[in-house]
Amino acid sequence: MAMAKDLSVLIPARSEQFLVNTIDDVLAHAELSTEVIAVLDGYWPDPPISDRNNLTLIHVTDPIGQRGATNLAARASTAKYIMKIDAHCSVDQGFDRKLIAPYEDNTLTQDVTTIPRLYNLHAFDWLCSCGKRFYQADPVDSCPICASTTFTQSLVWKPRMDRRTDFGRFDNEMHWQYWRAYERRKESGGTISELLSSIGACFLMPRTRFLDLDGLDEAHGFWGQFGTEVSCKSWLSGGRQVVNKRTWYSHLFRVGKLRFPYHLSGEAQERARIYSRDLWLNDKWPLATRPLSWLIDHFAPIPTWHPEAK
Repeated sequence: MAMAKDLSVLIPARSEQFLVNTIDDVLAHAELSTEVIAVLDGYWPDPPISDRNNLTLIHVTDPIGQRGATNLAARASTAKYIMKIDAHCSVDQGFDRKLIAPYEDNTLTQDVTTIPRLYNLHAFDWLCSCGKRFYQADPVDSCPICASTTFTQSLVWKPRMDRRTDFGRFDNEMHWQYWRAYERRKESGGTISELLSSIGACFLMPRTRFLDLDGLDEAHGFWGQFGTEVSCKSWLSGGRQVVNKRTWYSHLFRVGKLRFPYHLSGEAQERARIYSRDLWLNDKWPLATRPLSWLIDHFAPIPTWHPEAK
């Protein structure tokens, strides 16, 4: 009988251009017994993804969304730990070892969610036939050198080490916000520090912990409020959420000409926000052992929650 893996990296994917790059990157930089479980959410990659060791592909005919796909992958895992990551990310060498080590040496308890440091991913450049390169987010309509309007994508796939995020928060309407000012507070020190919220693109926890929290709440819809949900569940269940500064992941942010693979209407996004506000602001989550007010007090002062906050 095969031994259970140390870590399952769960990748929900819907028409993701960089899924193969993400899978290759994760497997190339893993140092423990780590596997990838990718859910092909209502599509088949073209060209197909080749079979390889430590890779499981799950195809669903009708899209079930990021939350549903993550839950499906978690149920397929038998690993001790799970890590969800978006399908357009790269990771640090030994990311799995560095993230899991604090649990194994009892620095962290099993009710803690860990977020690696976040860097922006420079995935590609727009390349003109004359050789001029433009950054992926640049809104280039024509080349200033040769006036061409035809560009191709040229893979770069490197983290932008000058664009780092360690700390985030949500405001009093439960919207994700960057919180760079938090780094000036003494609580932010150390290699492992508590954080209020993250963007939701990557998180790690024991698999049994994820299942005990009922996974991700698919009533939010296909997308939206991801980091807020993970953060609130981590804290309000009686646990914690931390950033591990010993390791990192880098994430492609969809700006400029880049588009989301899911069709995201403004109405659908607002439904997710309304649902999230009702769930957390009114303390309706049935597994909570703490009210939201406890979490707000724990990180006080917080901008929009406290007038003195910065």
